[in-house]
Amino acid sequence: MKFYNYILFFVCSTSLLQAQTISSKVVDKKTNEPIPYATIQYADNGGVITNEEGTFSFTLDKKQTAIDSIYISSMGYATVGIALNSITDSIIYIEPKAIELSGVFVSNKKLTIDEIIDNVKENVDQNYSKDMSHKKLFFRQSNFSDINKIDIEFKKSTIAEFNEKFIDSVVSIIPRKSSYYTEALCDLYGDFNKQKLNIIKGAELYDKSNDGSMEALSEKLEDILKKNVKPNSYLKIKSGWILGTKVQMDSIFDNNEEAAEVKKEVEKPNKNEENYFLNYRKSSLQNILASMFFQEDSKLNFIEKSGRYKFELMDYTTIDDSSVYIINFEPKRSADFKGTMYVNTEDFAIMRVDYKNVKNLKSISLLGVSFRDNLYAGKTIFSKGADGKYSVRYIEKTRGNQYGIDRPLKIIEKNKFVKGRRKQNELSLGLDIGAGEISKYEVVIFDSKPITEGEYESSTENKSIKPQYLSKYDPEFWKGYNIIEPNTAIKQFTVLEGES
Repeated sequence: MKFYNYILFFVCSTSLLQAQTISSKVVDKKTNEPIPYATIQYADNGGVITNEEGTFSFTLDKKQTAIDSIYISSMGYATVGIALNSITDSIIYIEPKAIELSGVFVSNKKLTIDEIIDNVKENVDQNYSKDMSHKKLFFRQSNFSDINKIDIEFKKSTIAEFNEKFIDSVVSIIPRKSSYYTEALCDLYGDFNKQKLNIIKGAELYDKSNDGSMEALSEKLEDILKKNVKPNSYLKIKSGWILGTKVQMDSIFDNNEEAAEVKKEVEKPNKNEENYFLNYRKSSLQNILASMFFQEDSKLNFIEKSGRYKFELMDYTTIDDSSVYIINFEPKRSADFKGTMYVNTEDFAIMRVDYKNVKNLKSISLLGVSFRDNLYAGKTIFSKGADGKYSVRYIEKTRGNQYGIDRPLKIIEKNKFVKGRRKQNELSLGLDIGAGEISKYEVVIFDSKPITEGEYESSTENKSIKPQYLSKYDPEFWKGYNIIEPNTAIKQFTVLEGES
């Protein structure tokens, strides 16, 4: 089990002689509430998105210092231009737009909700770009682990060092809560079916003392085993009785198809393996892109299997100066999600969708081993390109699960080369452990350009890239790069002095 999680931070600022840094917070003038996920446009192909707290920061390089204005747009607000020299305060106030009905909306507003959904389904293929592209993106992953229960009952040991005091010390070393952040600036080449990822720069933010304590524990265990276990022995792990026969824990999972799938889901990649940082970022992005609602076999099936959902037209608003329907959806029978989608009244494209599961997506309780896939939530924002098709601009996705084990455990040393009984040593414990893990993914796509199959094939991946370790938020790390602002939790993360 892996108890750590990911990363980080940043803000932009460069030399006054070479560049200009703009930092601020976008706030609703009437409610004084921050406006998250607003688009800050400072060039034809340049812009950032405010974070969940409404803050943003970007740096204009030498070629862009002649820019005199930025443009702010957000759902329900008119696009407004702000002169750079007028941003003297740390807060920019904008007002909600007084929406005027467009002619298209007036003609379409008589459509029933079923007709609107039918139009959405009919236009999915032509609305969303699935062609080869080169995307410049920023990818942040935040992982949070929480062991809410860990009781280990010592029963028997024939190895003196594996005593009750040692078991208690093991329990005391294991971190109960941990946070682990990673961030990467990347070039992504390909489409929804195949991708190449070139990481330009990356970082990890976590408490190394957690790793250190677990490494020390591993070394201690290895030392005890070397001293007490014969070189040609093997260890057998047994957990409980099944139909009167003792079995290994792995066989519980391997003999049950659904449980084996859960086992694979909770196993984590090894940080020490070659190209770990690249491979894990790449596989995570592949999974995120494959989960788009218009992808085949996506869990987000509220359009593909719309008959399982109830839709309700709530109101309308504007996104990027386009009028949109606000439509809520929820299960009317065996469906998994509820949420809100914002549908363009002209081309029936979903320009934004917010969703959350309403029940466990998976729940297993098998012979003292439990697993619940209990959190699948997020939002996706699309923007319309010059070709009239929509591409992903921002993705936020949160996954969570809880797992536990309440079983007896025996670790037995056996040796078939020793005369007499094969059993040499035995450690017997009772385990009652419960834990949860939450992973949050944020992807900001700054720029997207079409490429050919040949350009995709000639693109390369930086397989040698390694993330820089940070024990606390460092605003200088992303100096000169335009990325989404870190939230308060990341900015405040720091390893206590003496722990790193």
